Amino acid sequence: MEAAWIALGLTLKVAGCATLINLVAGVAVGWLLARKRFFGSELLDAVLTLPMVMPPTVLGYYLLVLLGRNGPLGRWLLQNLGINLIFTWQGAVIAASVVAFPLVFKSARAAFEAVDPQFEQAARVLRVSETGVFFRVTLPLAWRGILAGVLLAFARATGEFGATLMVAGSIPGKTQTLSIAVYEAVQAGQDDLANFLVLVTSVTCIAVLLAAGRLVPGRIVSRPGR
Repeated sequence: MEAAWIALGLTLKVAGCATLINLVAGVAVGWLLARKRFFGSELLDAVLTLPMVMPPTVLGYYLLVLLGRNGPLGRWLLQNLGINLIFTWQGAVIAASVVAFPLVFKSARAAFEAVDPQFEQAARVLRVSETGVFFRVTLPLAWRGILAGVLLAFARATGEFGATLMVAGSIPGKTQTLSIAVYEAVQAGQDDLANFLVLVTSVTCIAVLLAAGRLVPGRIVSRPGR
């Protein structure tokens, strides 16, 4: 079972890194689309939500084309920085980040939209800077919804399979996450290992979902008059 624990450790590392990336990017974009209106904002929203409905293998193919040695970004990274992301755990992080991003982004946008702008305006009247308004007013009122999305994104990244397999492959101890290890165990007829991996994955995801269920966006803030 040593291979199972190695796969679990790698999965948690990949999911953790992907969640941190999505936390920063998702909160930033969620706030932007919740507070600013500009030409093409709804189109941007639709594009950023695509990974939620698009097959993971299709996303993996797009990433493979983009990050591969002959891809525009992959070629630039290799020639200028000597970085190759294909068949690495860093590539798995990127794949998991892309797949799970909509969960953080949509939750953050909904959370920010649920915060009454009057609270922010009151802070501005008191001459609080825009940065202070965000960190002292907006974010504290929206954190429950954001955290719920972050937990869901972590669970999604933990179970990611298709895009990760396309980009990072299945190298034991290097890129083989839990979901890929389950697939490989079933293919090899190792039922005991597959059952153990499935149990570990299920327990981890259920725990995260139970935590997220206590942080639904509807409890973020009560508006005046409610």
